Amino acid sequence: MYKKQFEIRWSDVDANGHLANSAYTNFMSHARMAFFTEQGFSMPEIMKYNVGPVVFYEHMYYFKESFLGTPITVTIEVSGLSEDGMLFMFEHNFYNHKGENLAYCEMQGGWIDLKARKLTSLPEPLLELAHKFPKSESFKVLTKEDTRKHGVRPKPMKL
Repeated sequence: MYKKQFEIRWSDVDANGHLANSAYTNFMSHARMAFFTEQGFSMPEIMKYNVGPVVFYEHMYYFKESFLGTPITVTIEVSGLSEDGMLFMFEHNFYNHKGENLAYCEMQGGWIDLKARKLTSLPEPLLELAHKFPKSESFKVLTKEDTRKHGVRPKPMKL
């Protein structure tokens, strides 16, 4: 399990005085990029291969409030990876300084070719690193069908 600690700043709270839902997203993103960097996926390294991570969805569940000036810990566990590394899934948990679980998020994403702007498999050197990611107890090998498990599809706007 990967852990990253943050302190809740003034800009992280909403009108209710607690951690804003957009701040949760920002903390997860920051934690993921730190995780990727520590796993050998730094920005300069992935740019060598012309790939970048994209988010498909983030499903949040909130349990307990958190407030300005308090420390929080964001954890990451890799709960899915496709055989070719194109698809990945993370579980994030947020904890306060007492170890109480504040929120949980399931996040799914993939890698895109930054020139073609399409999903792509990881290049072999990055795929080798990805297979070494620490995995959750619920880890599974992802397939394209997993990206459609919620049945949500794009719909054109009615004019």
